[in-house]
Amino acid sequence: MGCRLYGCVRLAIWAALCGGVPWLARVDAGEAGWPMFRGGPALRGVAAGRLPDPLKLLWTFKTADAVKSSPAIAHGRVFIGSDDGKVYALELASGREAWSFDTGDTVEATPCVVAGSAFVGSADGSLYALDAATGELRWKYETDDKILGGASWARAPDGQRTWIVVGSYDSKVHCVDAATGKAVWSYETGSFINGTPAVDEGTVVFGGCDAILHVVSAADGKSIAQIETDAYIPGSAALARGRAYVGNYGSKLLCADVRTGKIAWSYHDRDDAIFSSPAVGQQRVVFGSRDQRVHCVDAARGTPLWTFSTHDSVDSSPAICGDRVVFGSDDGRLYVVSLSTGKKVWSYEIGEPITSSPAVADGKIVIGGQDGVVYAFGAER
Repeated sequence: MGCRLYGCVRLAIWAALCGGVPWLARVDAGEAGWPMFRGGPALRGVAAGRLPDPLKLLWTFKTADAVKSSPAIAHGRVFIGSDDGKVYALELASGREAWSFDTGDTVEATPCVVAGSAFVGSADGSLYALDAATGELRWKYETDDKILGGASWARAPDGQRTWIVVGSYDSKVHCVDAATGKAVWSYETGSFINGTPAVDEGTVVFGGCDAILHVVSAADGKSIAQIETDAYIPGSAALARGRAYVGNYGSKLLCADVRTGKIAWSYHDRDDAIFSSPAVGQQRVVFGSRDQRVHCVDAARGTPLWTFSTHDSVDSSPAICGDRVVFGSDDGRLYVVSLSTGKKVWSYEIGEPITSSPAVADGKIVIGGQDGVVYAFGAER
């Protein structure tokens, strides 16, 4: 059975892999827009700058089916998929369509915009490389099953090439050359992979329906560690300060030390699955749960700091921007709450479930809804 309800330790010497190698430089979210799921390869979900107060609806864009894909923001455009089978590029300022590309099947994955292309997977089992400016197909890489999670990227060991890393329901994570679409390496797990692989300091970290958090070398796809979590991992891990933070179907948020392959702490409150991917700030970790709440815990120890209640499940992955936390809920609302107190600052009622995760850049929030609409919010014009 699939671990999405929509359809369904070995440790190498760390220094040998990471010490002093320039291509392993850390990439932080929020430095250049929000060009992929969670803002950057480490998937920390933290945006630069501040959000305006109050927020106003700036524009909407209607697709032909539900939007479960989360948006990416790069080069003054919004890149997002839809269950109508298309990938869209929209002007961030106006919401006007710049181009669209039809994959022929649903697109739940978030586009990853890097090296002049938008890389996005489809339920047709293919990873597409689309020219970010024109939408022209550059290449297509086929896996053996659907791709529901977003792609990430890493630098090749020579520091010159960009590699794209994506998980598939064929139980593999695939690494392909961004320029050519040729396979570099693949890593096979025991079951489906739903989330986006996190990349930081020369490692690729991801989980799946085999209930294992895999730590893999970005250079060659070799296993570094396999960390048992005792339940499906439906979302994505976030990497920060040598630790991986990830939720699982067993209602736990886990913090694993990537260097030792050991669980540092776990947080459990109610018996409801965690599909949301965590946002990791300097001192706090924020994530949604199917217990209809958003939780904030101490990043170092996992001790609870606050919870915020909605009226339905929170599969949407929160984004941190300054002292604000942004997320959607299945209750049909987009929320902004205070990171320090957990108190509501603002909300907007869309009316249909929001499983899409927000992209935050340039003082704007963009998110999709299951009503098939893409919404953008920001300062009043």
